[in-house]
Amino acid sequence: MSHDHDALHRGFVEEGFAIPRGSLVDPDTLAAAQAAMLQVRDGTFDTGVPPSGHPGYDPAKLCKINDPHLASHALHALVSDPTVARLAAVVTGARRIQVWATQLLIKPPATAAAGHVGWHQDRQYWRYWQQPEGLFTIWMALSDVEADCGPMRFVRGSHRWGFLDQGDFFAGDHQALRDGIDVPDGETWEEVSALMPVGGVSFHHCLTFHGSDANTSDRPRCSVAVHLRTEAVEPNEGDESYYVSHLADPAHAPVIYDEDDA
Repeated sequence: MSHDHDALHRGFVEEGFAIPRGSLVDPDTLAAAQAAMLQVRDGTFDTGVPPSGHPGYDPAKLCKINDPHLASHALHALVSDPTVARLAAVVTGARRIQVWATQLLIKPPATAAAGHVGWHQDRQYWRYWQQPEGLFTIWMALSDVEADCGPMRFVRGSHRWGFLDQGDFFAGDHQALRDGIDVPDGETWEEVSALMPVGGVSFHHCLTFHGSDANTSDRPRCSVAVHLRTEAVEPNEGDESYYVSHLADPAHAPVIYDEDDA
């Protein structure tokens, strides 16, 4: 493991997130994904399969399209990018990594509170898995993410607080959410902005508190969030929820890294 890789792994374990430097996605894959993002946004699905959820695009608020990788060959290739997948294995220590859900997130400019993502732990929405360990997200930037774009912000070390079941992705009042989160005694609420160039990525644990503010820039902030499991976690026995019912289908749930094949 290189020095940089060691630092990323240590950051993920100790702080609950890791933000590598620079653009990591293959340039051709990235360019194709950027074009595909607009096609899927506007209702064109070159696989012939729609996303699992598409609310339509409203330039006045955050747009969240569920499972765009089902609708686009280029977005499926993006979430399977082998360089990113290998780094994910290093960062998390995984032997096997499988995608089980994705989200296309477009935060238009000048959306004010309608562009907020409220403070939350992903585990709040992922109760069909047996335990939080082994569940994480890769966030992939399809535009430059600078301080005025409403970048994602992580709360350092909050994955070690356990599952608090507090916060709300869909709520816009950050201070009210923050006031309702019981920070354990001896811990501090320290926010770190995930700034990165187009093609950059971040990794975060499913118990890490995170959220984002409004996009005050003059350009949209665009990304794909990829939700993954390692070999360490299985669905709850007998659970028939949507996202754990398609794990045998490589279109829905591609295995992007397997140590036995590396």
